Amino acid sequence: PPFNEGTLTISMLFNPGIALAESHRVGLSAERLIMEVPEVKLVGRRTGRAELDEHAEGVHSSEIGVDLHRGGRSKNEIVNDIRARLSVLPVTTNMGQPISHRLDHMLSGVRAQIALKIFGEDLDAIRALAEEMRAGLAGIPGIVDLQVEKQVRIPQLEVVVDYRRAALYGLQPAAVTEQLERLSNGRVVSRIVDGNRRFDVVVRLQDERRTTQGLGDLLIESPAGWIPIRQIAEIVETDGPNQILRENGKRRVVVMANTDGAADMAAGVAQIRRTIADRTLPTGYFVSLEGTFQAQEESMRTIGLLSLVSLAMIFAILYSRYRSVRFVAIVMASVPLALIGSVAALWLAGQPLSVASMVGFITLTGIATRNGILKISHYINLAIHERMAFGPELVVRGSLERLTPVLMTALSAGVALVPLMIAPYAPGKEILHPVALTIFVWLVTATILYTVLTPTLFLRYGRKPLERLVAQARSTNADGLAVPAARKPLESF
Repeated sequence: PPFNEGTLTISMLFNPGIALAESHRVGLSAERLIMEVPEVKLVGRRTGRAELDEHAEGVHSSEIGVDLHRGGRSKNEIVNDIRARLSVLPVTTNMGQPISHRLDHMLSGVRAQIALKIFGEDLDAIRALAEEMRAGLAGIPGIVDLQVEKQVRIPQLEVVVDYRRAALYGLQPAAVTEQLERLSNGRVVSRIVDGNRRFDVVVRLQDERRTTQGLGDLLIESPAGWIPIRQIAEIVETDGPNQILRENGKRRVVVMANTDGAADMAAGVAQIRRTIADRTLPTGYFVSLEGTFQAQEESMRTIGLLSLVSLAMIFAILYSRYRSVRFVAIVMASVPLALIGSVAALWLAGQPLSVASMVGFITLTGIATRNGILKISHYINLAIHERMAFGPELVVRGSLERLTPVLMTALSAGVALVPLMIAPYAPGKEILHPVALTIFVWLVTATILYTVLTPTLFLRYGRKPLERLVAQARSTNADGLAVPAARKPLESF
């Protein structure tokens, strides 16, 4: 199920090339809009990231952290309110949470629940394909925060060195680029010490000199003396990508999206796959759909496989004890029927069929099987040791004598689950609440169901296997051997 961490992480992206002052101004407007939401307690913002950071970002990228009060509205309602308020700003937003964002990043390399990656060599071509994909995904219900990764062309100054002319002045290409790098990126020439604080003194070219005319007049040192750069290089205004991102050696652009929390992610992903299948890509270009849904699909497949293995093992163990397919079927027949109440409870509560609820179903399978074992074993022991004949009297007595342990188990487990069912939208309960809801409702419905269903099935199909076990037990007694059924090994349940 979706996390409810009690905090939000909102990523805001401008077009690359925006000035820090303008980015800061719009960021302040976003903070004020977010603070107008009643459930918001605190807001903090970081604009850009340092160049040496592992996740360096320009000032066109801002990340806002939001701390929430526990109010009356659900997380989805609060997120949709904030999303609507920020829609008036000239930015693209990505709503998430701190841990969820990092999990998304680990799974797909992108901080979004759904990542559609387009791979190719030509940046303009894959950006055009990404825009087409974005337009195709825009009409899918439940898809929000739809955006294309900010790999765009921005204005650049390109310095093309004429190596033959540079050699006339005794300059090597590396020396030219090194001097240009010092002037454009800056060079630390000293350090100021003020108590415990340290400040680097950096020499760099003034911003107003970063033009074709300014750089052309710039003097660089050569063995022949100081010469202007235009003597050995051509300076032109052009454009180029603001960043180049690759994955597995291939250049890629990502179409990112989230779900609104109300729609079914599985249905949305299936529609996205159909949209991708309808597109014909040029030769050498391909797409990859990734995201948190992959982990969910893999978990569901694993749980489904292990469930089949578990049911097969349960069947084998029960058959080794009863030596009757009918008795095993009576015990296990109630398992799928008992899950009906849990599925209905999830549907009424608006909870998705998630990995957490599947864990609850697995727990229920064990409890359901145990309750069947309690009754069937007691019926057999009454027939062997009390010499009761098969019929309603045996079944009624066995059911009443086993009713107390069944009710004790249901009551103790149900009371323990009550705290997890209160305030389902509180942070931290999004994982345990579906498990508690699944088990609690099952305890109520299954207790009623087992009271009627197991005795009915035993009366309908249990005569022949019971008479066979009784005959075997009496035959074994007549030979002076131990009676296996007399051990009552399952009465401990």
